Amino acid sequence: MMMNMRLKNEDEWDRDLLLDPAWEKQQRKTFTAWCNSHLRKAGTQIENIEDDFRNGLKLMLLLEVISGERLPKPDKGKMRFHKIANVNKALDFICSKGVKLVSIGAEEIVDGNTKMTLGMIWTIILRFAIQDISVEETSAKEGLLLWCQRKTAPYRNVNVQNFHISWKDGLALCALIHRHRPDLIDYSKLKKDDPIGNLNTAFEVAEKYLDIPKMLDAEDIVNTPKPDEKAIMTYVSCFYHAFAGAEQAETAANRICKVLAVNQENEKLMEEYEKLASELLEWIRKTIPWLENRTAEHHMRAMQQKLEDFRDYRRIHKPPRVQEKCQLEINFNTLQTKLRLSNRPAFMPSEGKMVSDIANAWKGLEQVEKGYEEWLLTEIRRLERLDHLAEKFKQKCSLHQSWTSGKEELLSMKDYESASLMEIRALMRKHEAFESDLAAHQDRVEQIAAIAQELNELDYHDASSVNTRCQGICDQWDNLGTLTQKRRDSLERVEKLWETIDQLYLEFAKRAAPFNNWMDGAMEDLQDMFIVHSTEEIHSLITAHDQFKATLPEADKERMATMGIQSEIVKIAQTYGIKLSGVNPYTNLSPQDITNKWETVKHLVPLRDQMLQEEVARQQANERLRRQFAAQANIIGPWIQTKMEEIGHVSVDIAGSLEEQMNSLKQYEQNIINYKCNIDKLEGDHQLSQESLIFDNKHTNYTMEHIRVGWEQLLTTIARTINEVENQILTRDAKGISQEQLNEFRASFNHFDRKRNGMMDPDDFRACLISMGYDLGEVEFARIMTLVDSNNTGVVTFQAFIDFMTRETAETDTADQVMASFKILASDKSYITVDELRRELPPEQAEYCISRMTRYIGADGPAGALDYISFSSALYGESDL
Repeated sequence: MMMNMRLKNEDEWDRDLLLDPAWEKQQRKTFTAWCNSHLRKAGTQIENIEDDFRNGLKLMLLLEVISGERLPKPDKGKMRFHKIANVNKALDFICSKGVKLVSIGAEEIVDGNTKMTLGMIWTIILRFAIQDISVEETSAKEGLLLWCQRKTAPYRNVNVQNFHISWKDGLALCALIHRHRPDLIDYSKLKKDDPIGNLNTAFEVAEKYLDIPKMLDAEDIVNTPKPDEKAIMTYVSCFYHAFAGAEQAETAANRICKVLAVNQENEKLMEEYEKLASELLEWIRKTIPWLENRTAEHHMRAMQQKLEDFRDYRRIHKPPRVQEKCQLEINFNTLQTKLRLSNRPAFMPSEGKMVSDIANAWKGLEQVEKGYEEWLLTEIRRLERLDHLAEKFKQKCSLHQSWTSGKEELLSMKDYESASLMEIRALMRKHEAFESDLAAHQDRVEQIAAIAQELNELDYHDASSVNTRCQGICDQWDNLGTLTQKRRDSLERVEKLWETIDQLYLEFAKRAAPFNNWMDGAMEDLQDMFIVHSTEEIHSLITAHDQFKATLPEADKERMATMGIQSEIVKIAQTYGIKLSGVNPYTNLSPQDITNKWETVKHLVPLRDQMLQEEVARQQANERLRRQFAAQANIIGPWIQTKMEEIGHVSVDIAGSLEEQMNSLKQYEQNIINYKCNIDKLEGDHQLSQESLIFDNKHTNYTMEHIRVGWEQLLTTIARTINEVENQILTRDAKGISQEQLNEFRASFNHFDRKRNGMMDPDDFRACLISMGYDLGEVEFARIMTLVDSNNTGVVTFQAFIDFMTRETAETDTADQVMASFKILASDKSYITVDELRRELPPEQAEYCISRMTRYIGADGPAGALDYISFSSALYGESDL
């Protein structure tokens, strides 16, 4: 862009004719060195600035070098008019660049006018070295001064306010060098009271390392009250041009570092997600076989230990995994938001580690978990029933075997062969009584067989012993039946030989045997074990016991009637002088046996009363546990459901800034966490119920499993809602979206969220966009719907709406910007070298690029050259790294 510059009017040039000799000396040295810094590129130089430009040839050459353009062919003659013509060609070229030359003519230059020559060279310097220096739309001089001030601001003893006395002590020049090349000067060792040393240090370092020739003398600057401004500006402009390229490269390097840092952070998040997902899936993989193991234990204590292990799993081992699963989803959402905000492709986890895969694995875990708990409780009930049946089996077997003891020997006796008539008849009656007794015991044998069968059906661990004992009893019973029939047959064969029978003994025996059997059954029932699970069941047993007690008066009448027979026997014997042997020939039961058993029955009745009342108390305690659990569950269950519904609206209903929303949600989350004590108390009541073997509760529809699942969903939902607001803050800060814009987006969404469920259907979404100024056709709206509803759910969520509006209003970095930055570092080459990367970038990010860039395949690149173009595209997902 051309800039018209009026350098001086005639009065100003007249004042310059009075130029301070010190200033003239400084200008002459500085301008000569500046001209030679360019002329040496053409293989020449000047010695005397007013003499060597007089023929115009080196002047034209200087302009060609600094402009990069060709001037008209110079005149070759040595006459004065040839020289004037050449100088005019140079002056015309200067004017063509928009510079107005005032009071400078070719004749003065040809005549060697020092003031005019210096004025012309200053004009050239101002146009070609200083004019383009502009910072924040200032003039060239102000821009150069502002650049110097910014670069030297951090340095002690430096205060650049002008281009003369601010530079006298040399510290400003040393600060400029140190700011850009700290390796060349140790600024901490410089002293303000050594201006000549400071200036010479700057001159020598600039000439040796920065290719800036020495244009000034330290002594001249120090000994001049006010150094020449043009000389200082000329020299300082050389530093600007020397470092401008480095600053451009620094800017480009910073941009690349920023982009690479985004990728490195995202890759770290991806690795963390993969690690956490792998650990969670591995835990699920190892836990499921344990929950699928349905190996039953033989003893109640072992099964109760399994139940306790399962409770430890629920209370201790699973909750941290629930938190990990929630955190994994939050990390995944945050990562996807960061990738989207930085124009990176969405993260695709390794096969089998998607959030949906983890959710499915978790669902499978909970299904197996539920099945395991049901199996445990069922198995405990089975073992409880088995223990009860096994004990009942042993008791009945013991009673039966006690009764059958010696019966086979008695039935096998041949006592009737040598007995008297009375004895034979007595034996016959005795045998009839035994048959009656045998028939009465048939029920017990059948009960024993039935219990053994149930133990087998319930897979009792010692079923073989039960079967062996049952088979022995059945075989013995069959043998007793056979022996009984044989003895009857034998007695019947001789029965007709006997005519007398003691009817009273027979009647006593017949009445005593069933009554004795009744008492045996009564004692067995009164000592019978029972297992109940409700107050109704125990009241049923109490009713049955009361009914039994109601039969005791009738039984006592039977006892007294039976004992009356014995009394009558004694009375008859006394009346008729009959000597009794003292033994009833027809039964082994004595009146004393009947009396003793009757006393035992009366003693067992109150004991049975006490046992039943104790069970009533236990069942009432269980009922209190049921009601206590139900009272809490019926409060906690609806509370969780209400909180779930509230959270569904909270992300779009809360007013204020995102930080205020975050604080509100954090408080909301804390209130939920504070409610955890109610869940823990309910868990304690649930454990008490299980320990009391309570497996049903008619007072509530909420089970502990329902509460647990609802609580975990509530914690996950509030965490996700907080994460959505965090992502909105991340979106706002990363994209430069203002809080007012986000509030406007939220207000628009709330207005068109007709159902107040945090979602808009497509028609409401279209109306929302139109209300915000979008001119939508069918094709454009279809395109937008693919962005906000990529899964075709038929609704637009609040987060999807915010993401869309953010993309519409925010600026983003692009692959083209990164390519342009690499091009600067590569000095406009289409490739970059390893050395350039290591020189321009921090070590970590340089190695990051080197390890991922592919080899440059162009013919113009040296060995080892790298392709930064494909690398830049890969950063934004346009190709693969």
